[in-house]
Amino acid sequence: MNKNSSISIIIPAKNEATSLIKLLPKLKESFPNCKIIIVNDGSTDNTLQVCNEHNVTVITNIYNLGNGGAIKAGARAAESEVLVFMDADGQHKPEDLTRLLDKYAEGYAMVVGARNLLSHAGKRRLLGNVFYNWLASKVVGHKIHDLTSGFRVVSASYFREFLHLLPNGFSYPTTITMAFFRNGYTVGYVPINTEKRIGKSHLKITKDGLRFFLIIFKITTLYAPLKIFFPISALFSLAGLTNYAYTYFTADRFTNMSALLLIISIIVFIMGLLSEQITVLMYKNNTN
Repeated sequence: MNKNSSISIIIPAKNEATSLIKLLPKLKESFPNCKIIIVNDGSTDNTLQVCNEHNVTVITNIYNLGNGGAIKAGARAAESEVLVFMDADGQHKPEDLTRLLDKYAEGYAMVVGARNLLSHAGKRRLLGNVFYNWLASKVVGHKIHDLTSGFRVVSASYFREFLHLLPNGFSYPTTITMAFFRNGYTVGYVPINTEKRIGKSHLKITKDGLRFFLIIFKITTLYAPLKIFFPISALFSLAGLTNYAYTYFTADRFTNMSALLLIISIIVFIMGLLSEQITVLMYKNNTN
């Protein structure tokens, strides 16, 4: 794959004029044949003016749709076979994109720029990302090096399969990474060192951190429901058997509580089986 052919670089931007002034010239110089698409996501500064001065394609959202919403708008507009997603805040280095494209050329469906430990903005975000990486790795059964990185190269056709799943907020990288793994699409990682962002972050740690956590479980129930339902069923079953053993030895009887817990366990397990069958049918419909 020629690194400058059939590639669209999609950059969501909300009030990022200051950083785009520096970023756009570097991108145009390094990748002159790539199509650069800036999704102006409800900016109130001179982001649009900066983009026009550098003669790049601009998609303007009348109001702020969120990072994921901007990504989806850019993906729909791009006509290239390969999509590159970067942040507009100056954290991602254009020179690292060459390494991501080289990795992608090895045959991966998606390549992610995996940030090192020094590239996270504060200890809370670092600890949060370490936890999410660990949890998501357990869910999908593969090592995930950076679940939330917004710097990635991906096959456009594969990416568009999951547009309907992507949330409008900051959790789109979480959703697309887990969806790729669960569908058997190959994901590669390239270690990167990011720069300090220019301007103020739009990410709210508590609110978006909870959203990332919920997205992981949402994707799990969509693609591997038994990984959610079976442990819950097992817990209710264990509680019911434990309660029965206690009442049997202390009162020589089987209580309504034991029966209730065991019935709930069976119901949850059956729900998991039904969800698994629905998932299989969904895969079949997608492949057809």
